[in-house]
Amino acid sequence: MDQLSTFRPLVLTMGEPAGIGPDVTLAAWAARYERHLPVFYCLADPDTMRRRAERIGIKIPIEVVTPDEAAAAFDRALPVVPLEAHSTAEPGLPERASAHGVIEAIARAVGDVRAGLAAAVVTNPINKKALVDAGFQHPGHTEFLGMLSAAWNGVPARPVMMLAGPGLRAVPATIHVPISAVPGLLTESLLLATGRTIDREMRQRFGIARPRIAVAGLNPHAGEGGVMGSEDAAVIAPAVARLQAEGIDAFGPLAPDTMFHAEARARYDVALCMYHDQALIPTKTVAFSETVNVTLGLPFIRTSPDHGTAFDIAGTGKADFSSLAAALRLADELARHEADHLAGNTDSARLSA
Repeated sequence: MDQLSTFRPLVLTMGEPAGIGPDVTLAAWAARYERHLPVFYCLADPDTMRRRAERIGIKIPIEVVTPDEAAAAFDRALPVVPLEAHSTAEPGLPERASAHGVIEAIARAVGDVRAGLAAAVVTNPINKKALVDAGFQHPGHTEFLGMLSAAWNGVPARPVMMLAGPGLRAVPATIHVPISAVPGLLTESLLLATGRTIDREMRQRFGIARPRIAVAGLNPHAGEGGVMGSEDAAVIAPAVARLQAEGIDAFGPLAPDTMFHAEARARYDVALCMYHDQALIPTKTVAFSETVNVTLGLPFIRTSPDHGTAFDIAGTGKADFSSLAAALRLADELARHEADHLAGNTDSARLSA
């Protein structure tokens, strides 16, 4: 781990304590050398982590630390920075009272990055219903992070969700909305803002000097000249033209059914898709267990495993930690590329898709 000791650790939130967040955190630390993981510390209730380790039958030392002690402890124990909130939730049985600790962990993680204590935020999955039942006022994790970003410059960020895995990165322009609402939400201004965010962050954080953005059509065959819908020609094509006029290497709209096979993917760095499943189905098909959720558009780096709380297997030891391991590695890589970018080092290598 010596090669990582000169860089700030990552901060990992425990997520929903009744879910698999504690399981995959423990498993990831146990495989830290095998999976070549960067140094991280977990914002969590230490007793929850100890109980879960005992429950799934793995002997992992847990050391309560401060963020600046995490790197020194990482080789010998899982470093846990304790939350003020405690959790009594059992695996698979979420409690409304746990929401306070979940929210505290997210807010403190963002604060640690802003204070220079951590290089990036990695979040374990949360249970939105438990948070809403406890009075949480945000639609989801990503929107809460956007609000927290206002601490940097007084203005909440406009987060952009990207799924990144080996062989494919994809961004949905619209996210958790019904299919019937998508056409009305797709505007030229939305696609312009999303395309600009993708281009900027691919340069700054992924080390890609000229990102290639493939823009998907909304309708079959990208509208077939208006025969199968007007949105492709009326909204998407003008947005692509505007992006090109700004010097952004965007092209499309492309027929969605022919842009995700291996030969097509080799021609671009990111796919800008029109709705949730158009982006998530191909990314999860290409690399289900290694796909990472990355939030673009924030003043800090945030990644997350691309799975939910999986209450049905929490505490059983069956949870696959591959996506969390990928999220930790990617967060570290992005933080290093950003540091190189800010230092004026333009020689950093392109991150492989």
